Amino acid sequence: MKLLLIVEPPFITHCTLNVVLIAEVLVPPYLFSDQKISKKAQGGMGSDYDRGSELKAFDDSKTGVKGLVDAGVAKVPRMFIHPQHNPHEISVSTNTQLSVPIIDLEGAHSDAIRRAKIIADIRNACETWGMFQIFNHGIMKSIFEEMIQGIRGFHEQDVEVKKEFYTRDFTKKVIYVSNFDLFKAPAATWKDTFSCILAPNPPEPTDLPVICR
Repeated sequence: MKLLLIVEPPFITHCTLNVVLIAEVLVPPYLFSDQKISKKAQGGMGSDYDRGSELKAFDDSKTGVKGLVDAGVAKVPRMFIHPQHNPHEISVSTNTQLSVPIIDLEGAHSDAIRRAKIIADIRNACETWGMFQIFNHGIMKSIFEEMIQGIRGFHEQDVEVKKEFYTRDFTKKVIYVSNFDLFKAPAATWKDTFSCILAPNPPEPTDLPVICR
């Protein structure tokens, strides 16, 4: 079984053999009953629109994208709409030769030369792609399934419990956040993320959410 690793800020600048588990929940916008986007909203440049205040209110809520859906919002908030987005424009890629890097971890702990090659491949994948697949990682399928159940359980649990882990202090080993680059990107991304640095110094079991232990 291949494992897809997605590297996001702030982790993309630290291309070592540290392992960062990033699990995201993507809430599909079609859950909204009304997705019509006005021209004013597309540009996000209306004189009465205070993007900074909207971002701060969203972040201060500590409930993320799922919190918006649970609250029953009827339209995609303007902060998620890219200034140059045209909902009527169809984007078609002519490049069909793209493929996510696949890295074989065989020999990473027994062969120094092979280990150096793996590290170089991971560094290159992080810098050029931001994601890569690995195999021969030694992780059993049952562990993957338990991990997915734990992450799903985390995002579905009571919001007050999740708030305890919401932070923008990326030095912490256990993080729950929505959009690492919320205050820098031109538009927010429709997702929430739970991340955990597992190696070389994993967090104590008591540092993890109860439902993920």
